[in-house]
Amino acid sequence: MPRVKRGSNKRDRRKKVLNLAEGYRGARSRLFRTASEAVDHALVYAFRDRKAKKRDMRGVWIARINAAARPLGLSYSRFMDGLNKAGIMLNRKVLADMALNDPSAFAAIAEKAKAAA
Repeated sequence: MPRVKRGSNKRDRRKKVLNLAEGYRGARSRLFRTASEAVDHALVYAFRDRKAKKRDMRGVWIARINAAARPLGLSYSRFMDGLNKAGIMLNRKVLADMALNDPSAFAAIAEKAKAAA
């Protein structure tokens, strides 16, 4: 079997892992094997939580829309039903942003939704 001299490949691989582990406590930032395990777990958590963040934000948007619709005499579900019946195709992200930053436009949309419901 031919001899393999790893040289820079080995060093580069280890350096990449240790750079990713920068800021971890103790051996997790200094020892390659421990750092490698910590980085692997961190990457799994990061992937999982990018998906969870999308689910969490939907709940935040719904809460904001509901909070803005209540003073206008509509519950969240009646508001969304009215939007669907009126044919207004705005997603929750845009509606929540509108409720927060442009209440007059949100109120106008709410009136249309109330009329259609």
